[in-house]
Amino acid sequence: MPSSQTRTAFVMAQVRSQIAARTYLPGTRLPSVRQQARLCNVSVSTVVEAYERLAADNLIVARPGAGFFVCGPVAPLDLTQHFSAKEREVDPLWISRQALTADPQLLKPGCGWLPSSWMYEDGVRKALRKATRAESSLLTDYASPYGHEDLRQFLQRRLAKTGVSAATDQIMLTESGTQAIDLLCRFLLQPGDCVLVDDPCYFNFHALLRAHPVKIIGVPYTPNGPDLVAFAQLIQTYSPRIYITNSGIHNPTGVSLTPFMTHQLLKIAEAAELVIIEDDIFADFETNPAPRIAAYDGLRNVIQIGSFSKTISASVRCGYIAARREWTDGLVDLKIATSFGGGQLAAMLLLNVLTGSGYRRHMESVRLRLAVAMQATLEKLAPLDILPWHKPQAGMFLWCQLPTGIDAAALSRACLKENIVLAPGNAFSESGTASAFLRFNVSQCNDERIFSVLERALKEPASLEL
Repeated sequence: MPSSQTRTAFVMAQVRSQIAARTYLPGTRLPSVRQQARLCNVSVSTVVEAYERLAADNLIVARPGAGFFVCGPVAPLDLTQHFSAKEREVDPLWISRQALTADPQLLKPGCGWLPSSWMYEDGVRKALRKATRAESSLLTDYASPYGHEDLRQFLQRRLAKTGVSAATDQIMLTESGTQAIDLLCRFLLQPGDCVLVDDPCYFNFHALLRAHPVKIIGVPYTPNGPDLVAFAQLIQTYSPRIYITNSGIHNPTGVSLTPFMTHQLLKIAEAAELVIIEDDIFADFETNPAPRIAAYDGLRNVIQIGSFSKTISASVRCGYIAARREWTDGLVDLKIATSFGGGQLAAMLLLNVLTGSGYRRHMESVRLRLAVAMQATLEKLAPLDILPWHKPQAGMFLWCQLPTGIDAAALSRACLKENIVLAPGNAFSESGTASAFLRFNVSQCNDERIFSVLERALKEPASLEL
């Protein structure tokens, strides 16, 4: 039985962590002492002592007759406060840190990008040579607030191919797809708003949203797309402000939406005036393009974002937002406030690559290589009893279920000791219900050591203890 001092410290730690995580912002009223006592399973006197000590440390303030309130200013953001010590080893930031390590000894079947040898290096080099002959202003000056005009005109034509009609002043360039979502969160959300994401979804959506004081709710995802019954129920229960998803090749499952699913999803969202952010970063991997939610909606309440870091170069950072005109106008002001004018060089390089003669042929080659790698990876995983939850028609991801009783986080820790970086399922799941899943990037699975290490780890239960 812990001492009274330990229980008091426990309550204080709980409140401190919620302040650090910005769950409790300045001015927020804390739960009453009786509520907190029930939440922490301690006595009322313990909570009173904890609150008094926090008040003495100027973290909270007592207001007679009203309760205890958080003092300002806003605490420095600490994303690690959003994960338990156990989760911290395998959370979204853990995966990114391991995958971004430039250690040539590491094999990275859990990362989210193509091997460097698969990227369009020749096209980037040609674009760089062409850039040396560009006019001086393109090499030295800020871009316009909307971004490089010629690239936006190109994107306008590209969007039209998928049925998305957008004027150039409805398209704003960003430094990346991630920055696009961050700007949209700043623009659309208020503290305490609810955001829907797929469960599972791209793990960095979780990490990015935790940089904002919002409530994240997962929508169960099926081999056909989001569970529409659950989607409607969650909208009714939580009144979310936005929903973030992939409609083309879904990350991590590889699912592509059908026209029927897209139509039904949009009907539910429209009735609730829900804003949808559609991440279209994997468009060029598709063999048969899926319908775009933005095309069905006409950019009224659907915002499309994208970038080219997965197909051309992750070093050339440039993304875009396509939205209704009054929103892009407001986003331009926000972009100026947070990053001023932006750069032109990356946009110019991308435009040169995308309009060159070789990009289409390059992507045809990549799609073919991915199809071969997909089949090869499936064949290598099958003897290990690691089975696909869904067989994607295109793309680089396989969402796989592990043998009964195997925990993906424990397996990931065991494999990391042998220089294999995996992507365990719960990093993608807001509900924490994907502990038996792994995401594999088939383009990064060509080394036999990956499968020999997996086989050895699966045969040694002691190495998988939590």
